[in-house]
Amino acid sequence: MIRKLLLAGVAAMAVSAPAVAEVSGNVALSTEYVWRGISQSNEDLAVSGGFDFSQDIFYVGTWASNVDFEDPDDTNLELDLYGGVASEFGNGVGWDLGFIYYMYPSADSSDLDFVELYGGLSTELENGLALGGYLYWDPDNETVYLDTSAGFAVTDSFGVDATLGAYLDGFDEYTNWSLGATYSAVGLDFDLRYWGNDVDGGGDIADDRIVFTIAKSL
Repeated sequence: MIRKLLLAGVAAMAVSAPAVAEVSGNVALSTEYVWRGISQSNEDLAVSGGFDFSQDIFYVGTWASNVDFEDPDDTNLELDLYGGVASEFGNGVGWDLGFIYYMYPSADSSDLDFVELYGGLSTELENGLALGGYLYWDPDNETVYLDTSAGFAVTDSFGVDATLGAYLDGFDEYTNWSLGATYSAVGLDFDLRYWGNDVDGGGDIADDRIVFTIAKSL
């Protein structure tokens, strides 16, 4: 089984821990839900959203999206719970340690739920280039996944980024990549992203694709 990250296509970024409690949310409409280069919505529209709570170095959150695996249970919902700790070293490099619990409530006869533990580092250079890398370990499916990203803010409202991810162990050790651009206006974020991978025999859901997303922070 092939699943997802917190928000598909979002580049890792340096985390500055807030001194007081913060609650935030997000909602998005995408031409499809793609995670690690594979369509999770069977190439159909996806509606997603979530909420986050953070205080000091601690954070917890939840995120959900419709899915379509064409399985016997007709699984149609993914619900993620996550939490962790994040802050910065004295040199401005951010660090992040946490977990994600992926749940599929409508998968009655199939055991699709799993947990990933992750750790990441990120930094923003003086020229505005942001770099990040995360390592994910799924003890149930015995997989190790490496996700790297680079982003550049061209203006205050327009940025570009690229991601490269690979299963170092498990799921045939395939690699995927994305190249995207995000523009913010009228309180919305518009993201256009190309996804590709080197999966062999994955069918239509593993084809290269372009995904358009409209998102709003709450």
